[in-house]
Amino acid sequence: MITIRKAQTNDIKAIGEIYEKARNFMRSNGNNSQWSDGYPDDNDVATDIKNENAFVGEDAAGNIVMVFAFIEGLDPTYDLIEDGRWLNDRPYGTIHRLASDGKTGGVLQACLNFCFEKIDNLRIDTHRDNRPMLAALKKAGFARCGIIYCRDGSPRIAFQKDLTAPVQS
Repeated sequence: MITIRKAQTNDIKAIGEIYEKARNFMRSNGNNSQWSDGYPDDNDVATDIKNENAFVGEDAAGNIVMVFAFIEGLDPTYDLIEDGRWLNDRPYGTIHRLASDGKTGGVLQACLNFCFEKIDNLRIDTHRDNRPMLAALKKAGFARCGIIYCRDGSPRIAFQKDLTAPVQS
């Protein structure tokens, strides 16, 4: 069981360690360009904490096993979408920078459960080489919507899931 709470400044070291494990996992799985140059770093985490967008998940012993940013409302990164379109223009939440310790299962589902309690329409994106995340999003029922671009101009595959939409068969 994972318990999610807002991240605090004294969590930055543990969060940095999780991001480092995630970068190493990506590299060992053929994803060599996502989260390069130490991104996300302590400054990114501190900004997420200051903006009250940073969340951590803890195991039963109180160890931080996951981290993510969750933002409700418009995300400028998602203003332009190519090679597709969003499912709708309803209010949405965005999940960014999701990572785990690599040992704890159920991280994506815990994150989604938490976020869907806040809002019923979610968007998320990932790198085309992040095969584990691509498979997990498909399994979780997210629809591929198109290509968006990060602030640095790099492309990401964008997904959306709306709990109010009729189920496609």
